[in-house]
Parts: sequence; structure tokens; C-alpha cells
Amino acid sequence: MRNLIILGVVGFIAQLVDGSLGMAYGVTSSTMLLAVGVAPAAASAAIHFSEIGTTVVSGVSHWRLGNVDWRVVGTIAVPGGIAAFVGATFLSSLDGDLAKPFVAVLLLALGVYVLWRFLRLRGERPQFRGRPSKLLLVPMASVAGLLDAIGGGGWGPVGTPTLLASGTMEPRKVVGSIDTSEFVVAVGGSLGFLFALGAQGIDFRIAAALLVGGVLAAPLAAWLVKRLPARILAVAAGGLIIVTNSYTLLGTAEPATPVVVVVMGVLLLAWAGLITWAVRQERRASRDLAEVNV
Repeated sequence: MRNLIILGVVGFIAQLVDGSLGMAYGVTSSTMLLAVGVAPAAASAAIHFSEIGTTVVSGVSHWRLGNVDWRVVGTIAVPGGIAAFVGATFLSSLDGDLAKPFVAVLLLALGVYVLWRFLRLRGERPQFRGRPSKLLLVPMASVAGLLDAIGGGGWGPVGTPTLLASGTMEPRKVVGSIDTSEFVVAVGGSLGFLFALGAQGIDFRIAAALLVGGVLAAPLAAWLVKRLPARILAVAAGGLIIVTNSYTLLGTAEPATPVVVVVMGVLLLAWAGLITWAVRQERRASRDLAEVNV
């Protein structure tokens, strides 16, 4: 029972981060499950089954708060779901770790670009023009869905920075659309795992514990997305992209533990500092706007 309660807390934290920044449910959950000895395929399966419930609640919450672009959802959901089914079906014969360093480098670059794009504005408010094209959305969804099934997390880490970097969508719309479309991805991945592993290969107790925690966190996360200004939300998301992918690359290089602690500590402090700076810039922009309107 104690372990299930802990997993419920993990699900709550993972969904709170995922629902507010558009990523990290799978990464957070899979990291914890693998740490306690759950096999990669079984961990990814449990995560996908729990996401069927959490993404429904998250999607409804984002929709009610106006955080969803339904055109984007309609474009990315189907190819993402199909790719997740394919990835889950062949999970036992594919090694997702082989692709992680290459994907991490690409996402790290996107994270740096997202930070640069929003931090360079200084006192100005960010502007969003145009809409993301299908030439961007369909390949992005296919790659993200495949990686999501193979690695236990990839839909948000790939989709969110890609859409943020495009500069065509408000960050809250990016997060809401990615979270809402993830329902189809979770269904596709879950069906693939049932096909490949059978019901006996899935621990539904783990899935249920993650689900309960995630469902409780989903409405709160959607509310945070609605309330946070675009600059702060984008800087928080961009920093998370850099931190998580830096950790992935460090894991690949396998340096000494003190080196990992120092590097990650510096990155976390820098991330906190950038968020603080973004908050100050947002307050400055609000004051300037108020003075103009007086």
C-alpha cells in the first residue's frame, strides 16, 4: 500500500509538471519506476494506461480554460497515436536508448532557442503570428509518438519545444494542445502494449496509482497555464527542456557522480534565475503598459 501511495504522489507531481509545462509526465514516471526495478516495457505500458485517464481530465480542463487549439490537436493526434501503437508493438525488439543522445542534442538546441527567443524581448511582450503548418506538425507528431512509446516519454518533450520554437502559438495553447492530443497517443501506445505484451505483462496497480495522482493534479495544472504569462511559461518550459536533456546526455557520457551533481546544480540555479528574471521583465512590461493607458 505504501508503494502505491508513493506512486500516486509521483503521478501527481508528474501531471502537475506535464499539465503546466507540456512535458515530463512520462520522463518523471518512468524514471521512478525504473529506479524501483520495474522492467522498461512494463513501466512504459503502465504509464500509457494511466495517461488514458489523466489526459482526458487534463484535456477537458485545458479546453474549459481556453488553452486548446483544436486545429493543431486534430492534425497531430492521429499520426501520433499511430506512431505510438507501432512503437509499443515493437518495443521489445527496439532499444530506445540508442536514439536518446541524438534526440537529446536536438531538443537541447530547441530549448536554448526557446529561451533566447523569449529572453531577448526584455521589456516587450511576445507576439505570435501565423499558424504551424502540417509539414511541421505531422512529422513532429510521428517522431514524438514513436519515441513516447519506446522510451516511456517523448510526446511532450518533442512536441512542446518544437511548437514553442515555431513562434506561431501562445505557450498556453502549445501546452493545452499537446496535453489534449496526448489522449490519442496514450490509447495508441496502450493498444500496442496489449498486442505485444498481453494483459499479464502490465501491472494495472501501478497504472491506477499513477492515474489517481495525475487526475488530482490535472485541473490545477491547467489553471496555472491559464494564469501564467507567456514569457514566464515559455522560459519555465525552455529551462525544463535544457535540464532534462542535459541530464540525459550526462547519463550517456557516464561522468563521475560529483560532476553530475555540480553540472545539474548549476543548471537548476541558472533555470531558477532565468525564471526570476522573466517574472521581473513581465512586471516591467505590465507597468509600462499601465503607464501608456493612463
